[in-house]
Amino acid sequence: MTDASTAHKLVEEAQRAYQAKKYLAAASLFERAIQEFNDLGDSLSAAEMASNLSVAYLQAGDAQSALTAVQGSDQVFAQAADTQRQALALGNIAAAHESLGNLEIALETYQQCADLLKPIKGQEETRAYVLKCISSLQVRTGKQLEALASMNAALNNQKKLNLREKILHKLLRIPFKQINSNHEE
Repeated sequence: MTDASTAHKLVEEAQRAYQAKKYLAAASLFERAIQEFNDLGDSLSAAEMASNLSVAYLQAGDAQSALTAVQGSDQVFAQAADTQRQALALGNIAAAHESLGNLEIALETYQQCADLLKPIKGQEETRAYVLKCISSLQVRTGKQLEALASMNAALNNQKKLNLREKILHKLLRIPFKQINSNHEE
């Protein structure tokens, strides 16, 4: 018989294994937790564990298993109108695609993630991270101007910038000021 305490204990064990960098052990525990939550009829917790499983597989270097694990979890959250967890699941899907070399799919999926995070209070730092991922992918796919805009948006979303980021932010203002002055003429 499955009970919630068993599922939660598995989650705690999985998180400890993950923190200890035992990613495959964590993955195994997350898989068991998914089954427990499914047996309990708790599809949201099962989807969250699938997202965690994906991250563990990515850390273990198994991008295909990461993608397989997280596929569909975004839809579970969308159906429950849980936009924040939907966005995070999309971010994990994008990261798996990026690791597999599916750069255009990753870029599109990260953009969906960033769009969902935009109105959510308290997710500015997460959105800034996603925008940096988008910027990096845009550079890698030959979209340099879009990459500058994405990085500028990322830095605008961060609450605290380190010295390197402050310098970059100031440098990014130059072309945007130039573009705006050209449009005003």
